[in-house]
Amino acid sequence: MRPVLLIDFGSTYTKLVAVDLDQAELLGTASALTTADRDIGDGFQKALADLHTRTGVLDYGYKLACSSAAGGLRMMVSGLVPELTAEAARLAALGAGARIIRVFSHELSRRDLEEIEAAVPDIFLLTGGTDGGNQDCVTGNAKKLASLPLTFPIIYAGNRSALDACEVILKDFPLTVCPNVMPRFGELRIEPVQKEIRALFLSRIVQARGLSRTKELLSGILMPTPSALLAAVTLLADGTGEEPGLGELMAIDVGGATTDVYSIGRGEPDDVRVLVKGLEEPYAKRTVEGDIGVRHSIPGILEEAGLEEIARDAGLSVPETEELLDQVSQACGRLPQGDQDHLRRLDDALAAGAIETATRRHAGQLEEVYTPTGLAYVQTGKNLKGIRRLILTGGCLVHTARPCLLARRALYSRQRPESLRPLEVELYHDRSYILATMGVLAEREPALALRIMKKELTRLGSCRRD
Repeated sequence: MRPVLLIDFGSTYTKLVAVDLDQAELLGTASALTTADRDIGDGFQKALADLHTRTGVLDYGYKLACSSAAGGLRMMVSGLVPELTAEAARLAALGAGARIIRVFSHELSRRDLEEIEAAVPDIFLLTGGTDGGNQDCVTGNAKKLASLPLTFPIIYAGNRSALDACEVILKDFPLTVCPNVMPRFGELRIEPVQKEIRALFLSRIVQARGLSRTKELLSGILMPTPSALLAAVTLLADGTGEEPGLGELMAIDVGGATTDVYSIGRGEPDDVRVLVKGLEEPYAKRTVEGDIGVRHSIPGILEEAGLEEIARDAGLSVPETEELLDQVSQACGRLPQGDQDHLRRLDDALAAGAIETATRRHAGQLEEVYTPTGLAYVQTGKNLKGIRRLILTGGCLVHTARPCLLARRALYSRQRPESLRPLEVELYHDRSYILATMGVLAEREPALALRIMKKELTRLGSCRRD
């Protein structure tokens, strides 16, 4: 037996997964509340003790981790045009596992600078202009950032013609230079930026958040948790050179504060009459809805779905729902216990609302337009109607007793035909909560990580909405 330990330092829970590399199988899992407010190792040791009551004490070959604790990787991005360089910067940051707290476009205003100073980002991604194009905006924004009475890491990935000037302007900042995220109009180049974001996460953010205190316990913290999850689902879709994956897929991770959606696929139109508008979508795409979660971000769900719909989905009266929402808002760590079926139903209703909104925002849209030659169709974003596999993960989705019912809210609906969500899927359930840690394992053992995911994900059968 060759055991290894994989850890996900989450914002609420620290999850441990022990794996035997020889047999490519799960040995056990455990979790404990993350103790980021003091020594993060305390929660880790508690989870490890729990794990060892199930597996016995193991001599691990290595211990690897991902982390979204202490707020995750908080980024701000800036570009020239909202639909172009600002959007390219946003896609780059999200794909690297960041939590974007603000996107700026055009010139930074006084209020923008005040916002940056009040909520200092872990990393600021500065972009703007195609190579050889407009220099004034990005150099002007560099000067405004330099006027702030504080410094923070900046990644420059804008017009290369403005690079020399920006390097001089930002000489007092920790500055990383990358190729332009949009070297030519409509062309995305986000992989180099994502590589540097991850490097900065490892070299600076892990240290700043106190996660380095666990370094004597670990072989390494490799990446932000969302980046690990994206790596896992990409591997699961594509496979390795020796073993095929499942094919194009979608994954949903509903948490207490945010809801993440991942899609692995081309997302191209399925009709020759459809024109595509906007930037080319990433093959492996992640979006995160920071206003939607089943504990800290309940108001975002209520704003989108409405209190009456949440009550109806939970099978509760509006007053009962209001009382329960007040209780969980005051104790965000509260989970259903024993016979608390009413709280389980509320969690499912909130998760359904989160899934409905987050998948609608993630998927592309189809719009009818009238031209001199007649009716035409315009697609923005990814067409996910052909996706045939859906994975549910994340706290409330791992523990739900009604995964199929919730999954339907991620699919195409005749009530919203413009939303290009999947028509019908094979549903997979991450009951053991292993996906993020499999993304960490894939850094060293991709074939084993793929084999374990195929074995451990529970296949629940076909699912469609209407």
